[in-house]
Amino acid sequence: MLENVILENEQILLRPMTRQDFPLLLDLSREKSLWDYFTHDLSSQEDFEDWAAPTFSGERLQFTIIDKESTLPIGSSAFGNFSPRDKRIEIGWTWLGKDFHGKGYNRQIKFLMFEYAFEVQKMLRVELKTDVLNTPARKAMLAMGIHEEGILRSHTLLCSGRRRDTIYYSLLADEWESTKKAWYEKRR
Repeated sequence: MLENVILENEQILLRPMTRQDFPLLLDLSREKSLWDYFTHDLSSQEDFEDWAAPTFSGERLQFTIIDKESTLPIGSSAFGNFSPRDKRIEIGWTWLGKDFHGKGYNRQIKFLMFEYAFEVQKMLRVELKTDVLNTPARKAMLAMGIHEEGILRSHTLLCSGRRRDTIYYSLLADEWESTKKAWYEKRR
């Protein structure tokens, strides 16, 4: 159902990750601070391959994100935890190389993924989650109009050995059109 999906706009292309992407993605992942809120330290090839394994077993649709101007990867994001019965999917496993932070890429990635989830796959709920300590991600989700829902305490083991409190966010199908309109207005 979610195989061979390609999403794009004028600036970026999201295509299914391949093993051939690993060397360039590993080069982007060398900055240790990128993994402060992550379950795997992707600067390690072994952890990177372990993190990517669900992509190749069909558990997740992991994208390699390409900057169209340079034609080089800038990071990755995924659809996962797909529930056809509930018409629910999660957007997550997102990271960008350090040089691509704060440049509007994450907002574009999320927009393309929400658009696909709601308009093509007809999902009723799209959810996201992050570490409660990840203030930049939390602010970004709220700025995009994604609704904060609640905190699951001591929910996930991080690569640092710390157990994170996980905060959930969501957007519902009946909220998508107004959220989409607001995103378009902010682009002007």
